Amino acid sequence: MIVTLDGPAGAGKSSAARQLAQRLGFRFLDTGAMYRAVTLAGMQAGIDLDDEAALARVAAEMDLELTGERVLLAGQSVTRAIRTFEVTTLTRHAADNQQVRKLLVDRQRAWAAAGNVVTEGRDQATVVFPNAECKIYLTASEGERARRRLADLLANGEDLTYDEVLQKQRARDAQDRDRPYGGLARTPDSIEVNTDGLTPEEVVDQLEETVRRVRAELARR
Repeated sequence: MIVTLDGPAGAGKSSAARQLAQRLGFRFLDTGAMYRAVTLAGMQAGIDLDDEAALARVAAEMDLELTGERVLLAGQSVTRAIRTFEVTTLTRHAADNQQVRKLLVDRQRAWAAAGNVVTEGRDQATVVFPNAECKIYLTASEGERARRRLADLLANGEDLTYDEVLQKQRARDAQDRDRPYGGLARTPDSIEVNTDGLTPEEVVDQLEETVRRVRAELARR
């Protein structure tokens, strides 16, 4: 079974999807980490991130491994490095690069071929896994998402203000919506879950209940 979690930045997809996978006994695929890793690899290689062909070569050649909560690039942990404000801001170069997207979509589909996976991102239900058995659209209000993102960044040792994070979030939301390929959108068959006012545990509780209900419905067919 494939469970997709799509939604805007700051909705809490990564942490919720990871915990949901643990509860279900599924594997977890963090597709956002893949785009961030491409961006970081391009920065480390010193290429112009606007050079689409060069960035695509980096994506094709990079040694990327996702193991549990760790992200390894060429054998080195970049789990924290890919979550910095700088990498987050520049990830649009990878996300807007159609060659990179095709390479990563192929990797994502191959990774999930064994089944029983929870995967999160922006285009999982629309592009990568349109036939997924359970599609969830996780969202939250703009202010709530910005507050969560700021807390994560401060915990990671970065010095930013709420207004800075909110401004960047609004720009990223617009980029995600307007992206011609793989843009953020809710499919008609996606189940929307709004996380405003919910604790992280309550969010996962609701997601688990949703997935188990869908599995039960499928079993009765």
